[in-house]
Amino acid sequence: MAKHHPDLIFCRKQAGVAIGRLCEKCDGKCVICDSYVRPCTLVRICDECNYGSYQGRCVICGGPGVSDAYYCKECTIQEKDLRSNISPKRSNLPTFAQRDGCPKIVNLGSSKTDLFYERKKYGFKKR
Repeated sequence: MAKHHPDLIFCRKQAGVAIGRLCEKCDGKCVICDSYVRPCTLVRICDECNYGSYQGRCVICGGPGVSDAYYCKECTIQEKDLRSNISPKRSNLPTFAQRDGCPKIVNLGSSKTDLFYERKKYGFKKR
């Protein structure tokens, strides 16, 4: 989604321990490149993107999440994913360092915004 829509903006804050989720519509997609092949690394999102009513929401579109989100193998090789390091102080607890930051999309695209105002202008209601 974000690869094909340049107006979408990622959060890019440091990731926490929360696992990213995907809705039924986005299920199986890579969060970065929209690929459906070879899911590899689990997506971690920042604490702000997983707080309150945002908890368990889809990373791409914001719908109710039904499955865990994964990066594809190619994005993992290109280091757009999350890497796990072992903390030197506590050898048994892993620490997470997001290479590109939190992948949650934080704004609506211009096409969705335009659709909202077009529906409002003509008085169409959602069914």
